[in-house]
Amino acid sequence: MPHRSVNKRIFQAQADVRKILDALEDATQILQAQRDVRQIIQTDEYIRQILQARVYDVAVETTLDPARLLTKRLKNNVLLKREDEQPVFSFKVRGAYNKLVQLTDEEKKIGVITASAGNHAQGVALSAHKLGIEATIVMPKTTPDVKVNNVRALGGTAVLVGDAFDEARIYALQQAEEKGLIYIPPYDDPDVIAGQGTIGVEILRQHTGDIDAIFVPVGGGGLIAGVAVYIKYLRPEIKIIGVEPQDSNCLQAALAADERVILDQVGIFADGVAVAQIGEYTFDLARQHVDEVITVSTDEICAAIKDIFDDTRSVCEPAGALGVAGLKKYIEREQCENQTLIAIDSGANVNFDRLRHVAERAEIGEKREAIIAVRIPERPGSFKQFCAALGRRNITEFNYRFSDKDDAVVFAGIQLKSGGDGRAELLESLRQQGYEVRDLSDDETAKLHVRYMVGGHAPAGLGNEIIYRFEFPERPGALMQFLTTLGGRWNISMFHYRNHGAAYGRVLVGMQADTSEREEIERFLEEIGYNYWDESANPAYQLFLG
Repeated sequence: MPHRSVNKRIFQAQADVRKILDALEDATQILQAQRDVRQIIQTDEYIRQILQARVYDVAVETTLDPARLLTKRLKNNVLLKREDEQPVFSFKVRGAYNKLVQLTDEEKKIGVITASAGNHAQGVALSAHKLGIEATIVMPKTTPDVKVNNVRALGGTAVLVGDAFDEARIYALQQAEEKGLIYIPPYDDPDVIAGQGTIGVEILRQHTGDIDAIFVPVGGGGLIAGVAVYIKYLRPEIKIIGVEPQDSNCLQAALAADERVILDQVGIFADGVAVAQIGEYTFDLARQHVDEVITVSTDEICAAIKDIFDDTRSVCEPAGALGVAGLKKYIEREQCENQTLIAIDSGANVNFDRLRHVAERAEIGEKREAIIAVRIPERPGSFKQFCAALGRRNITEFNYRFSDKDDAVVFAGIQLKSGGDGRAELLESLRQQGYEVRDLSDDETAKLHVRYMVGGHAPAGLGNEIIYRFEFPERPGALMQFLTTLGGRWNISMFHYRNHGAAYGRVLVGMQADTSEREEIERFLEEIGYNYWDESANPAYQLFLG
């Protein structure tokens, strides 16, 4: 039984405290000993809270399923902790309910408020409804209708404020202070952390054999803090590995700096973990108990979504697939075999229309497709000759428009064999056959925009064109507002917008401006506050659109 094991650990912890106190020799050792004692006491308290957490009034004990296809392909025993099976399709209901159930009767009468863009919101709404508590959920205006409607269906009052989570959070905190409502944090709270820690309890109960590593998605850190403190307490030999998107790596950055940092920009593809700063409580626990953090790309996340679907026939959200994406990257790096590796599938709240973007990128993430630009002679038979140069590789995409009487530049997708470094082999093979080729597989501008615009070369005489890539909040009228704000000052020479079913629109814009105006443009872009990147030197733009 877990409680018996915990009692043994507590006795051992008390003995450790006595040994620390007996070994004191100087002031430095005293300070270190005091920190060690505080950590032992803190850990014991979290273990108590996790074991006493009341989550199963609304949450269910989710399954720990074997991923048979991944196991066979990766030559390791891969298990999935299926938090997508929760009533709100996310682990967040555990921490939300454990926090609400701890409130006093007087606090429950007052009512609660929180800010969330989705999973925490639904967890609070369901938990409050179960406990008969009035709940106000402040959500960004960009929140997809499916999540807003579900919060209302679960009994919560949804209030839409601002374009991003931070604006919603500030408003919720203001309302909590003005109206005396109880604010329910999404991750940075001991009761919330303890609720999420029950996942660790279930994992050790469901798999009593050897476990080499557990891969945990990281946003604000509530999930990894709760799981890590419990697992490391009972089974310190098990590695706890956090997984973050490359463009939302707040825990990795904090561990590197040995203090909490605020990211300048946060990627929004995996919106469930799009957090600029790790929590205070969660960081304190993570740096004690987490072994490392692995970051993964958007394409690797998309490939992991497909992997989970192939094994379970369920569609997880991007944040939910982080664990599998990190697990695959770990195996590739370590070249390990026959280990038992567990990935937490943290949720399945995904908009249906996002799946087209996932499907487009999954093959690249799995290294089964390469996106390339190739220069071929502009003469009859060149395309056939190029196909022959590819050997038995299939062409998945081919974009071309006449622009020069001597040479043609084509945008092509090429299918690769599974396993090995097929992309490098393809590039080397084409170069040896005399082709000038450029790899665009990791170029976001090429994959998001240029592939849909091939054939639109700038006309002769168009000068002073500057290219920017933007992310802006997606809401009714947002595109028109963006165009009006931008186009009122500089001539727009190129524009490409494509909705991927996310909370943010992605735009590629060309503007005509003199070199002397560039500083003014940069100041203007800073003022409007959208994420942007200067893509004027981007090779895909220069080859196909410039």
